[in-house]
Amino acid sequence: MVPFRQFLLKIHSRCNLACDYCYMYESADQSWRDRPRRMELATVRRTARRIADHADEQGIDEVSVVLHGGEPLLVGAAHLDALLAELAAVGPRVRFSLQTNGLRLLDEPALLDVLHRYRVGVGVSLDGARADHDRHRRSPSGAGSWARTAEAVRLLGSDRHRELFAGLLCVVDLAADPVGTYEALLEFAPPRLDLLLPHATWQTPPVGVRRVPPSSPPSGDEPAPYGEWLIAAFDRWYDAPYRETGVRLFEELSVLLLGGRAASEAVGLAPVDLVVVEADGTIEQADSLKAAYDGAAATGLDVWRHGFADAAAHPAFRARQRGFAGLGPVCAACPLARVCGGGLYAHRYAGDGFAHPSVYCADMDRLIRHIAGSLRAGVAELAGAGRGRPRGC
Repeated sequence: MVPFRQFLLKIHSRCNLACDYCYMYESADQSWRDRPRRMELATVRRTARRIADHADEQGIDEVSVVLHGGEPLLVGAAHLDALLAELAAVGPRVRFSLQTNGLRLLDEPALLDVLHRYRVGVGVSLDGARADHDRHRRSPSGAGSWARTAEAVRLLGSDRHRELFAGLLCVVDLAADPVGTYEALLEFAPPRLDLLLPHATWQTPPVGVRRVPPSSPPSGDEPAPYGEWLIAAFDRWYDAPYRETGVRLFEELSVLLLGGRAASEAVGLAPVDLVVVEADGTIEQADSLKAAYDGAAATGLDVWRHGFADAAAHPAFRARQRGFAGLGPVCAACPLARVCGGGLYAHRYAGDGFAHPSVYCADMDRLIRHIAGSLRAGVAELAGAGRGRPRGC
């Protein structure tokens, strides 16, 4: 059994934006409709006890708790303070983080005091330049949200609150210029960027991708529009004269290509150590699976009747912890399998299960090979410089 070290808590199940690509509200799984709006303190308390028990059973001295939604900050400052106190008081040392659209930071400044009190790292979703962001991330009335999101990010990045700023999350949009997107995000001086592929499956593929899973590894001739987009962003990031920020996808692929181990479930073959607790205490798999089909993330477990050891032993979690043995035949035959890892599990769904390559298979193949070439060239350049250096220098 692989123990859980990351616990994602859905502390509020509604949102104050209506993003058109949202996997929670716009995809196959609509279970959010039956959930309570917020995670009540009794549920938080029970979850905290389950986390502490799991850490004690598995000998874990530190865990990560991610506060998520919906929009987690809709719980308000008082409830956020109370639930963080519950989570911080029981069990192992807890590292807190939170993913938000940022708008509530402007509406309720007391939230920032609470976030400081518990040293919560805050990531904000911002999709690049104003026009690109507002194309998808709108209010329920249809108005764009970029201006207020940008104001919230600037507040978070100010001297007073900079220690909370964990980074920016951006969903790749083929209609946006990749270099322009990277540079628009860079203007906010984020410590880290996440460039995420839109959640999609072989049944509901993204723009520019065919509907039929490949029967063999990519040949290099397939269209790879998302790969090309990411390559343009990678080159701008990699060729900069100094490190402007971190980009998680590029860094983790680089680590894997150099023989290391990645911490993301999107690439590599490390076993999944993240579990989700919904607002009603239901225990689920990663909520990206909601893009596959209704009930794809469900386990039938909850914190009232089950411990996290029960979840770790569940067949759905065990299927995502088998590493190379858990790949389908096409991925197992691919020379990049140990780097790509088959891609994000949800993106492999094709109606008959997940034993397929990612719907972004050709894109990841193109990107990984490009990054490998850049790393080889960089190492060769360093080796050449070393040979030309006088002995002893």
